[in-house]
Amino acid sequence: MIRATAAIVIELLLFAACLFGAAGSLSWPMAWGVLTVYSAPKVAALALLDPELIRERVDPGPGVDRGDVVLATLGVLALLPGTFIVAGLDAIRFGPAFPMAQSVQVVALLVFALGYGFAYWAVCSNPFFATFVRIQEDRHHTVVSSGPYALIRHPGYAGTLLAHLALPFALGSIWALLPAVLGTLFFVARTSREDRTLGERLVGYREYQARVRWRLVPGIW
Repeated sequence: MIRATAAIVIELLLFAACLFGAAGSLSWPMAWGVLTVYSAPKVAALALLDPELIRERVDPGPGVDRGDVVLATLGVLALLPGTFIVAGLDAIRFGPAFPMAQSVQVVALLVFALGYGFAYWAVCSNPFFATFVRIQEDRHHTVVSSGPYALIRHPGYAGTLLAHLALPFALGSIWALLPAVLGTLFFVARTSREDRTLGERLVGYREYQARVRWRLVPGIW
């Protein structure tokens, strides 16, 4: 638990440095709002989640898919520090290049919160919600099909991507969409790789795929 807490604190300090360092100012209310929304489910997870799941997310067990590690790392770098740095430079230090109404930013912040709320529902519904794809034989891994998993196969990714596609608008930077979209592409690639791995190695996953056809967007894809 100490390690998980330390990781969250370091992560938040890093992201704050990216935002405010790029902006050159601490006077950026929407950035403070984004950091608050981002940190809330992290803190809630420490208090509410099974400690075994927290340990798995901080220190994954054996059999991690190395290809997924690469895709996840590239995706996270684009979605988080990449978006924060571009937004800080565009919206505050040099811009904004395309001014956004305050109402648009507030609505986008609410969508950001909604996305992370949906992702957190997925975490709470899935005791095997690992940081990277692996078959958790040491934890008696089984297919989870309840909660948001009854709607789509990758609700954690869906919520996260919804949040981060709204993030550039919350921060008032249209240019920040570039790293956000790039990160989204890496995470979409992860869904394909994860489906293939789980379908090949996790008992019952192919039947689950047949029942729940949609990866990220119900009724569409």
